[in-house]
Amino acid sequence: MLLFRDINWGTVAITVGIMVGIAILLGVAIMLVSKAFFVAKDERIDQIVDNLAKANCGACGYPGCGGFAEALLKGEAELGACGATSSAGKAEIAKILGQEFAGGEPTVAVVACCGGDKAEDKYTHVGYENCETQAMLGGGRKVCPSGCMGECSCGAVCPQAAIIKKDGYAAVDPALCISCGLCAKTCPKGLIKFIPQSAKVFVGCSSTCKGKDVMSACKVGCIGCGLCARNCPNGAITMENNLPVIDYSKCNGCKVCVSKCPRKTIIDREA
Repeated sequence: MLLFRDINWGTVAITVGIMVGIAILLGVAIMLVSKAFFVAKDERIDQIVDNLAKANCGACGYPGCGGFAEALLKGEAELGACGATSSAGKAEIAKILGQEFAGGEPTVAVVACCGGDKAEDKYTHVGYENCETQAMLGGGRKVCPSGCMGECSCGAVCPQAAIIKKDGYAAVDPALCISCGLCAKTCPKGLIKFIPQSAKVFVGCSSTCKGKDVMSACKVGCIGCGLCARNCPNGAITMENNLPVIDYSKCNGCKVCVSKCPRKTIIDREA
């Protein structure tokens, strides 16, 4: 009790008043600064993100779908840079941006090499399982310069776990693939291609070597015989640099090319 009698309550009141005053001044200052530097968020950003695939894979080159949406609004990015978003989603985004959308069929990734265990090795690789590292060692362990090394570095970056190792080569599960493109950027040999989702066939080889060299390096590599091109009823296949190239706008999925290929290089996606 004596302790409280010795307190100068006037001094306490002044001290508390000063502290409250400082707090009010700081609060007002913070409010004024926040208003001065406030940047209104464009509500269209959330609308765009709602129509994106929300994979946040970064394949577009921006930090997630939010960053890509902001870049679209600023005119710094192209809508086509996102391979994961559906055509319907892109059409909605184009409306938000006030742009026209030409459309187009969704794509899916395929690995244009199905050699794997059927392709000859020139050395035995022991160590870190990574395609980029192995490619530095004489172009990789495969005799074929365009052969998939099967270490699945592409699968390691796939946000959907859509790529697995199958019979010594990387294979894409079309049901999981969102066509983001990260795998293609990772492959040191450029073996991953994108084809229409509705495509029935694709060329499972990337070798441009002469037939004799291919035959000694791989049991299923394309030897450039041209039988597929000559027998295609729709003229959908042309030979370029010893490899068949399929024009999917002409291909009707008859699979004559599959049956005519003596090396089973053209892959039936429905098999």
